[in-house]
Amino acid sequence: MTEIKEIIQSSIETKQLLLESSIPGILADIIKEIVSAFKSGNQVLLCGNGGSAADAQHIASELSGKFFKDRAALNAEALHVNSSYLTAVANDYGYANVYSRALEAKAKKGDVLIAMSTSGKSENVVKAVQKGKEMGMLVIAMTGKNNELKSYSDYNIEIPSEVTPRIQECHLLLGHVIAEQVEKLLFD
Repeated sequence: MTEIKEIIQSSIETKQLLLESSIPGILADIIKEIVSAFKSGNQVLLCGNGGSAADAQHIASELSGKFFKDRAALNAEALHVNSSYLTAVANDYGYANVYSRALEAKAKKGDVLIAMSTSGKSENVVKAVQKGKEMGMLVIAMTGKNNELKSYSDYNIEIPSEVTPRIQECHLLLGHVIAEQVEKLLFD
């Protein structure tokens, strides 16, 4: 039982560091940008691998479905949800290109890309961020400490941890904050 309490305490401590960092202010700016993008008819696309892919899909569903309110759907999608596309492109062009190629097909200038990577070094996510910038998308990176994505992003949310589960817990928390505030600002 002591070990379980230590894990929970570690999660609380990481969130406390998050709360005391500059991230809440950065997140407020990101939320305004996402609201503006939706008002302009743009979309939010998300990407990540493994647990970050699951978090990307979760956040997309909160935006496109609903968070608290019965309201109009918002155009948000995780780029990995079409498994036939993903496996075909990985086979034909390499896994490193699955997200950048998806952006070529789906994205346009003014859209928002939320790229999630605990390490900030996943090649397919880095290439997506680079492609997003090239296309004129607003690029938001959600990472852990010491990542490559910050040099390519408009906004970098760098969780103050190097522990994958703690980083992912914070990413999902911040995704929920984004979904709740976007919904409130667009539909109140």
